[in-house]
Amino acid sequence: MTINAVEMKNISKSFGSVKANDSIDFSVKKGEIHCLLGENGAGKSTLVKILFGLYNKDQGQIKINNKPVKINNPAGAIKEKMGMIHQHFMLVDRFSIIENIIAGQEPTRTWGTSIDKKKAAVKVKEISQNFGFDLDPEALIENLSVGEQQRVEIMKALYREAEILILDEPTAVLTPQETEELFEIMESLKEDNKTIIFITHKLNETMEIADRITILRDGKKIGTVNKNDTTPQKLANMMVGREVLLDLEKSSKNPGKEIFSIKNLSYKNPVSGLELNEINISFKKGEIVGLAGVEGNGQLELEEIIAGLKAPDSGEILFNSQKITKVSTRERRNMGLAHIPSDRNKYGLVGNFSLAKNILLGSEWNPEFKNKFMIDFDYLNNYTDQILKEYDVRFSGKNSRASELSGGNQQKLIIGRELSRGAEFVLAAQPTRGVDIGAIEFIHRQLLKIREEDKAVFLISAELDELMSLSDRILVIYEGNIVARGKVEDFDQEELGLLMAGHSREER
Repeated sequence: MTINAVEMKNISKSFGSVKANDSIDFSVKKGEIHCLLGENGAGKSTLVKILFGLYNKDQGQIKINNKPVKINNPAGAIKEKMGMIHQHFMLVDRFSIIENIIAGQEPTRTWGTSIDKKKAAVKVKEISQNFGFDLDPEALIENLSVGEQQRVEIMKALYREAEILILDEPTAVLTPQETEELFEIMESLKEDNKTIIFITHKLNETMEIADRITILRDGKKIGTVNKNDTTPQKLANMMVGREVLLDLEKSSKNPGKEIFSIKNLSYKNPVSGLELNEINISFKKGEIVGLAGVEGNGQLELEEIIAGLKAPDSGEILFNSQKITKVSTRERRNMGLAHIPSDRNKYGLVGNFSLAKNILLGSEWNPEFKNKFMIDFDYLNNYTDQILKEYDVRFSGKNSRASELSGGNQQKLIIGRELSRGAEFVLAAQPTRGVDIGAIEFIHRQLLKIREEDKAVFLISAELDELMSLSDRILVIYEGNIVARGKVEDFDQEELGLLMAGHSREER
């Protein structure tokens, strides 16, 4: 009989008036890959942070291998042979792989206090060979790819003899090839009878790697299912609590005339040193142009330059044949440029402002919102109510602040503000980042609607599924260079992943 490696009974946790976990029962069999699935804010991360001792539960019981345990901190979790691989890696860039792995548990020589690096190397090499990590223990972290750094984090946990591994959104920063490599490692760990808890909101990954799936919604457990007994559609419906359309239809459409263009644009980031090199992109009416790339390859710099937040070193930007390279953000907005920013909290919202004041952002000077020399708040409130209704922004009361909304509703508030102004060119950077599957469906519909209205969209996204389903044309950026471009049907996800990782290809 298979025992439960992890059993959590009646777990509850509140943060003020918000109940993040509400009497949750969660069990994981020894030697299985168990996916914890749910929208952002469903309670997934809170539950595993309680398991790993990062949060203290308000009530409930935890058992490890059928034994009741009290875990008050991560040290207690490690003692119970658990390891957690966080979304943001906890590695020292200037240290080698082996120095990062043994940090805090350095083996010493029999006589004296010096570190026995040779003994550590033997154990690290054994772990690497057993599970196919294929890493040089002496390599510096700063020289590794994101996928390789993640493998180091897993090796750190295995070095500490972890039998239960918690992976929190591990594929968020990986290329498709790196994701496949991670899944191969997970399968080899499973063969060694390790237990894996895999947190995600991605349905295709869940169906590929999980044995069983537990779905959370609004802090409650909705159910646990075997992968072979479910479908992505059923999982999506359980996550959201209603029918969700996963595949939206995109009509066949011939693009119109060029409306926006970037010519020979170059820029060097003074902090990171990253350079955009001679970027050339044209955008036509009635099309969505997608930009694929691993984050940190120049997407943010390009977004900020198009929005007018940074000035390029050379090159020019044209909007309706008019040069706007030196034009202010305010003037660009007046001309019909809308910006859905990649960082909504930094560039899109003021958390302490009311919803109405956030809707006003960027239009303070617009006569439409003024009553002589003052803001016409009656008009603004009515205008805001229309947007909240049309874009299905859910809020607790009229005096709600932007910071009180969920991530999905914050994003819908921004999209409502930006798209309600009659923009001709929409810069949509990571438009579905950190939002739930129901909000993703809604946002995708809005972008396709803009396309149908003969407007142009520049879609910058880390989600290949999103790019493939929405884009008419796709560009790939790597280390500040556009390394490939073509119609969406010219690519498949595997090829895009290779291009994103720096592999070459003739432009089509």
